[in-house]
Amino acid sequence: MKLTICGSSVFREKMIEYKKLLQELGHEAIVHPDYEAYVRGERPEIMARLAAGEHAAVKKENGYIKWYYNAIVGSDGVLVLNFEKKGVQNYIGGNTLMEIAFAHVNDKKIFLLNPIPEVSYKDEIEAMYTKVLNGDLRGIEG
Repeated sequence: MKLTICGSSVFREKMIEYKKLLQELGHEAIVHPDYEAYVRGERPEIMARLAAGEHAAVKKENGYIKWYYNAIVGSDGVLVLNFEKKGVQNYIGGNTLMEIAFAHVNDKKIFLLNPIPEVSYKDEIEAMYTKVLNGDLRGIEG
């Protein structure tokens, strides 16, 4: 299965780790090339801007939202990496919520690595996801 890996940019190192794990299980995994570059220590100027709070400008200038839409449309589904962030267990933020919606409206499978977080938009996530994996990638099925 071809899966686009989604989640907070804070999880970029985990994205690379899970890409490898998915490949070991026979899946094709897509991670944004900039995340792979960041993990290799490249593109420090973007990381500095993100650290300075320029998230919206960086996203817009680099077309990240459109890139994810197109990657999702070209995939069989998404794997949402939802780990703890800022004290929120199984964090799913605004961008990831949009990516889940992109997958949903394009009839793609939506796999959440961990349970749905306790957030105000929990109902929306529940209305869209395919399966919670509870950390076990072997639960991904076509």
